[in-house]
Amino acid sequence: MSMLARMEASARILALVKLANVGLVMIWGFAVTFVFVRVLPLAEFQAFLLLVAFGNFTISAEFGLTSIIYARLRRFWLGSDEEAADGGFRLEEMGVLFLFLGLLIAGAVAILLGALALGGLHTAMPMLFLLFFLTACLNLPALLAKRALAAIDGNFLWEGLDCARRLVTIGLLAAILFGLDPRLSVALQLAISVLVIGYAIVHVHRRLSMRRSHWFAFRVGGGHVRRHYLRDIGASAAFTVSDIVAYNAPYFTIAMATSDARPMLLFDFFFKMSRSLSMLVRAMVEAALPRITRAYHAGESGRVRQLLTRALGAALFFALAGSALLMLIGRWLFDKLFDGRAAIDQADLGLTALALVALSVICVSVYVQAALGRFAHLLQRSLPFLAGSLLSVPLAGAFWPDRFDLGFLGLYALTLMLAAGLHLVSLRRLVRA
Repeated sequence: MSMLARMEASARILALVKLANVGLVMIWGFAVTFVFVRVLPLAEFQAFLLLVAFGNFTISAEFGLTSIIYARLRRFWLGSDEEAADGGFRLEEMGVLFLFLGLLIAGAVAILLGALALGGLHTAMPMLFLLFFLTACLNLPALLAKRALAAIDGNFLWEGLDCARRLVTIGLLAAILFGLDPRLSVALQLAISVLVIGYAIVHVHRRLSMRRSHWFAFRVGGGHVRRHYLRDIGASAAFTVSDIVAYNAPYFTIAMATSDARPMLLFDFFFKMSRSLSMLVRAMVEAALPRITRAYHAGESGRVRQLLTRALGAALFFALAGSALLMLIGRWLFDKLFDGRAAIDQADLGLTALALVALSVICVSVYVQAALGRFAHLLQRSLPFLAGSLLSVPLAGAFWPDRFDLGFLGLYALTLMLAAGLHLVSLRRLVRA
């Protein structure tokens, strides 16, 4: 067994390299805010945050296709779908799913260009906004390449490639503060990402012994998708849309409710904390997924229960440790991150910490059940969270106009806690089944 294969087979080593990559992703995310809040006027930066939110919608709106391809390709790779009721995995599916993502990116870019042209998104730097949005959109094929590699036991290779990509892009972001043109910095980041994603896709192509024709057999692949798992795509699409609206809608509802920058910055801070935690939990869960999926498809319920208990324990540890750290340095971090343009108090930090603990449970449930293809069930669990997210801002404005920001955070945290309770019930039923 090669050294790369031994590292891939070790859950601990895999978890460590995934956590290292998560650290770089977190640094990159904070660096984006740290850099652009200093080089853009405040009104321009608020428009930039809306662009980032729209990018989040687009990135997440891959309709769960990456989770579908992981669940199907993983079962195929483990040799357990020869007589699958859904027709089993076919190599032509890869090209069809990449086509879907390409159309999604084209549509999102068209919407952005329309918003810029019609004044829906006001900016004096449209080229910078467009380049940054394209960089964000590249996370779609990157995520599909990552999930395909993970399904064929190529986690370690992807994490190494992505670590190198993140290091370079962080350096290019920092260079803006030392005089590099922001447009050139973002364009170079775009080029680096294309190279890394291209290499990963080539590796998947070779590992699966694919032919070039498989990528362009849209009629064959599309017919297989339509006949055998269009329902999965529909359920996954509805779940993903519900999820991304629930997580991102407050950017837009806050913008409609008030022109004050502080509530928007408070939510952006919470969003960054939640993304950081979700990435940590995802890295830990993905390191355990090879064992969880093997045990689940082999019908080893006791082993599944053991692995899920460990995953929940680790997720709660991350959440509690992060919450404690947030209570200690949250004010300082908020001030540094947003260049002193707003303040945060202990009540805001406490609600953020409470929401993060609930979020850790939701993340474990979503990542595990999506990997097992339980999209219809996840859709049912997402609807209460969606309702709470959409109602939090208007209810806070109606009942607590003097403390609108605190009221919103309180309602949003309560929504996450209720959603976490529903997901715990789901995991208990999954183990019993």
